[in-house]
Amino acid sequence: MKYCYSLLMILFLGISSGFAQNKVECWGRYEISIPAKVKGNPFDAELTATFNGPDTTLTIRGFYDGNDTFKLRFMPVKQGIWSYITHSRVPALNEVKGQMECIAPSKDNHGLVKVDGTYNFKYADGTRYYPVGTTSYDWMHIAGDQPNQTIKSLELSKFNKIRILFFVQNFDPDYPEPTMFPFEVKKIKKGEKGNPVYEWDFTRFNPAYFAHVEACVDKLAGIGVEADMILFHPYDGGRWGFDRMPLEASVRYLKYITARMSSFRNIWWSLANEYDFLRELKPEYWDTFTHTVVENDPYSHLCSIHTYTAKYYKYWEPEYTHASIQDQAPVEGFGRAATVKNIYKKPIIFDEVCYEGNMDNRWGSLSGQEYLYRLWQGLIVGTYVTHGECYMDDPKDYSRNFLAVGGSFQGESWKRIGFTRQILDALPNPLHLCDSSWDPYTSTAGENYYMIYLGKEIKSEWVFDLPVKNAFYSRLKDGIRFKVEIIDTWNMSITECPIIFETIAPVKDRVYDKKQGRVRLPASPYLLLRITETK
Repeated sequence: MKYCYSLLMILFLGISSGFAQNKVECWGRYEISIPAKVKGNPFDAELTATFNGPDTTLTIRGFYDGNDTFKLRFMPVKQGIWSYITHSRVPALNEVKGQMECIAPSKDNHGLVKVDGTYNFKYADGTRYYPVGTTSYDWMHIAGDQPNQTIKSLELSKFNKIRILFFVQNFDPDYPEPTMFPFEVKKIKKGEKGNPVYEWDFTRFNPAYFAHVEACVDKLAGIGVEADMILFHPYDGGRWGFDRMPLEASVRYLKYITARMSSFRNIWWSLANEYDFLRELKPEYWDTFTHTVVENDPYSHLCSIHTYTAKYYKYWEPEYTHASIQDQAPVEGFGRAATVKNIYKKPIIFDEVCYEGNMDNRWGSLSGQEYLYRLWQGLIVGTYVTHGECYMDDPKDYSRNFLAVGGSFQGESWKRIGFTRQILDALPNPLHLCDSSWDPYTSTAGENYYMIYLGKEIKSEWVFDLPVKNAFYSRLKDGIRFKVEIIDTWNMSITECPIIFETIAPVKDRVYDKKQGRVRLPASPYLLLRITETK
């Protein structure tokens, strides 16, 4: 293809929380904007840049952003001076050189979330990350002030992750048409029922749609929330056809969105929600989609695909950093989630365990207590569980349905998320069952740090009784003094038992208090015991 160009000007912008031009904090975003006209479809123009920094070289892809403007977005991962040069067959875009300085990150910027060890997560700066997320599929695409209200609700609730749809969702045939779409429209026809039928130009994107999504993701970063971006979903039903795009169009879209958004530190890639319901797409496409995303993301953000355990998906493949699972059965009883964890040997997030709500179906009618119970059944074995709620006054009224459109939370479990995170953040290490084959109740967070979840059971007392095995830590010894705290996960209270316990030598596989001590318990369900060494 021959390009005709005119170089209007070259503008360099360093974008990162108001820092001076060409100075960007570590894991911030540096943007290069190059105005240039090209003949033909500008979205076909290839543009890359090589960044050389402290002991690191990264190559990133650029993109056309409309209005005769091309952009590159770079996320520096090490402090120091970075130099760059662009590469393109378009002369105006080729061999543009410059440099920028990566400075220290701000207080609340911990960098990308990465897998830590086998089962857990950490930010790039080493800060522990325990995902306690929620779901709101279409919140970014709702008109008016609803998106801002969603941000306020997330900040109040203390969720630190949210699952969101990139493509709009078709709730029902009468649901209003979105105000924007991700592709240019060739033409619109009227369907048999007077509904609009779109013909898309899949070779031309609508940058305004992407920019709106990006602004929402930046708002999430501003309140410390990870954006689990669902790239495909089956909730279109052919209304717009985004659930049945040709393979070439789908790959083109994935390259474009990764070029635009890989520099966002709080992005996670979710290839699809309920991928197997996208029946117009061939099964082998998912390998192509996965490889496209991973190969075009120079920063290796977290990547998964959402499905169920009735048929185990190949999360063991190296492209998938963690398992994103839809299944409530593993968190409906003690120790079940550990089986899934042991199968995959990767971090496990049960991203749908049914939802709190008042819907007349089996997946949207949990009580708040039942959701919190399932959350802790996952946490206690060292897996993670995502929240969602769907309250509706009328089958056609989605205004209160946070799962669908965001806004304000209506239920009860969200009020317990901040308290839950306080408990997790106080851990010296992530939780893991002490003796997963024999004891599904007792978890460890390190030497002489235990947690026991009692669930729905109401007991008058707990006899001091711990397993001698302590996962991969040293076995429990005699002569260790412990205190016990009673944590009411629903009523959000912590009560310390007045007794100090001291262990005796193991009796077979268990360790007891030398005085056969017991903890008196309140007559309440959903209790968690925290048992830690004391002087």
